Amino acid sequence: MKIQDITQFLDGVANPALQESYDNAGLIVGNKDSECTGILVTLDTIPEIVDEAIEKKCNLIVSHHPIIFRGLKKITGKNYVEQTVIKAIKKDIAIYAIHTNLDNLAEGVNSMLAKLFGLKDCRALSPKGNMLRKLVTFVPVAHAEDVRKALFAAGAGGIGNYNECSFNVTGSGTFKAMPGAHPYVGEINERHWEEEVRVEVIYPVYKESELIKNLKSVHPYEEVAYYIQSLENTFSGIGSGLFGEMEEEVDEKTFLGMAKDRLKAKVIRHTRLLNRPVKKVAVCGGSGFFLLPEAKSVGADVYITADVKYHEFFDADGDIVLIDAGHFETEQFTIELLADILQKNFPNFAVQKTGHSTNPVSYFI
Repeated sequence: MKIQDITQFLDGVANPALQESYDNAGLIVGNKDSECTGILVTLDTIPEIVDEAIEKKCNLIVSHHPIIFRGLKKITGKNYVEQTVIKAIKKDIAIYAIHTNLDNLAEGVNSMLAKLFGLKDCRALSPKGNMLRKLVTFVPVAHAEDVRKALFAAGAGGIGNYNECSFNVTGSGTFKAMPGAHPYVGEINERHWEEEVRVEVIYPVYKESELIKNLKSVHPYEEVAYYIQSLENTFSGIGSGLFGEMEEEVDEKTFLGMAKDRLKAKVIRHTRLLNRPVKKVAVCGGSGFFLLPEAKSVGADVYITADVKYHEFFDADGDIVLIDAGHFETEQFTIELLADILQKNFPNFAVQKTGHSTNPVSYFI
């Protein structure tokens, strides 16, 4: 199995097109055509993680955070980033990052936080726009179901909690096959009328190439007629943060205790308590202060995230309890998520979780 087989699979799980503009997800170091000897999953890639990969005979590191985030003009080993890259290249270790593209999936990083607190009916705090398109195609009546199945198989037809959604209307199409054509029906130089079904489906933009491939593979016509339309609808399956409701409400101090315990946090920072029960919870692993307005707007009682600055705590403004539980603490379960995904899809392959904590923050208690 080649490294490319693993990275292509991960690209399918969280397409790189979903990453934020500032991010650097994907294969960062290494040759995609090398044989993969094993996978080490980690939150961060640092020199110690490369050493661990060597020790465990893993030549592919799958990391949540990209080791190269900003451009490198020189690689001299003056800091941990350059040291990590040098060591990985010398030892032929590939490094792949799956970062904000995984953050933006409803089943991604934040889903692990939501599960910790038993949140139900979760939705994105800030659904992404311009992520949906509509495909319209025309197919003979007898082949319409084959085309629908192929489009659904490629990821089209999902609307919220519903799958295999399409709109269909029957009509008559015309065409004249010119010399050199090989028409499925009709004769050369004669206009042909065919009863057809107009099939319309909505799909995420990153599924487009697979969608067109599937359409052309099953459509009977030599030249497949279709058009694509961009939509301004937001896509609830993709976006930043999540919010949902717990089965039962608890008081604020009880919730803070739950958060500290379940996130294995040494300390939790929070705004003043509001003396009201907690039921609706918003979460965003890592640096998620930017979503505070959205957490307020959905009526969340508490918002759990990390990297909140001193003056930013004031912005809770008595509307919500803002909780900073730590960057590592809110993203650590990503290791479990990625390892499970890889192990289920490559059951006969060595997938290992790092034994090192890469949390750079220590606490004196």
